[in-house]
Amino acid sequence: MTNFPVINLEKLNGEERNDTMEKIKDACENWGFFELVNHGIPHDLLDTVERLTKEHYRKCMEERFKEFMASKGLDAVQTEVKDMDWESTFHLRHLPESNISEIPDLIDEYRKVMKDFALRLEKLAEQLLDLLCENLGLEKGYLKKAFYGSRGPTFGTKVANYPPCPNPDLVKGLRPHTDAGGIVLLFQDDKVSGLQLLKDGQWVDVPPMRHSIVVNIGDQLEVITNGKYRSVEHRVIAQTDGTRMSIASFYNPGSDAVIYPAPELLEKEAEEKSQLYPKFVFEDYMKLYAKLKFQAKEPRFEAFKASNFGPIATV
Repeated sequence: MTNFPVINLEKLNGEERNDTMEKIKDACENWGFFELVNHGIPHDLLDTVERLTKEHYRKCMEERFKEFMASKGLDAVQTEVKDMDWESTFHLRHLPESNISEIPDLIDEYRKVMKDFALRLEKLAEQLLDLLCENLGLEKGYLKKAFYGSRGPTFGTKVANYPPCPNPDLVKGLRPHTDAGGIVLLFQDDKVSGLQLLKDGQWVDVPPMRHSIVVNIGDQLEVITNGKYRSVEHRVIAQTDGTRMSIASFYNPGSDAVIYPAPELLEKEAEEKSQLYPKFVFEDYMKLYAKLKFQAKEPRFEAFKASNFGPIATV
């Protein structure tokens, strides 16, 4: 199997731009994931985010996690657990409005650093969406506009830690799923591995790399690209040693954004593709996803095909 795709964003500014764009295109079409280096987010900021995240877990969440898992009996299971994950999490919302000031137990430095980090990730996500537009032959800004809704996009972060697990064969860190939203930017632990994606029927490790950002395609981009780019099933394998940090930021459509395949892509592919993806309101998709997250994505798409929106007009 070919190596996991690693994209050096600095090369977009030189003679290797075309090759770099081709690598991004190939990663979106054939992997649904890629890893970014030289992405413009300062390494010292990433180091601070990592330090404060791990300190917060140790001080405020580790003991609670152990007590919770013990109360559920997950630290001594004998059979495979299919309805829970071995993870400790909290969530931050950045757009349309931030809730960072409302999250308990965060020290002021951590709040300030995460606000700065989120702003930089937001810009990087929008830069990536425009690169995808370029590769798809869509007008610059099309994907951002498609996500916009009445109040702009939604953008939030899931901060997770995956502590050592005594029975990793019986309890997943995070069960297999695709991501519901648009584009996901992940800052992950560079020492403790665990993230895997499904490619050609095999689970493949997403390699931990220091100061990299892992990017993956969500369900909404699969719909908008009419399946040219696809969301990919992935999971987290719990480890017996070491706590894995995972900070995943989700740049998603606004709750009332109407999502459908880009008409320009339908026109280009009309002769090749008979099956069209549905048209739906993002919030409605998320309600269904909440019930079916750990099941195949195809029935979620099928559920909206009989919606009231009717056929999608081409330009």
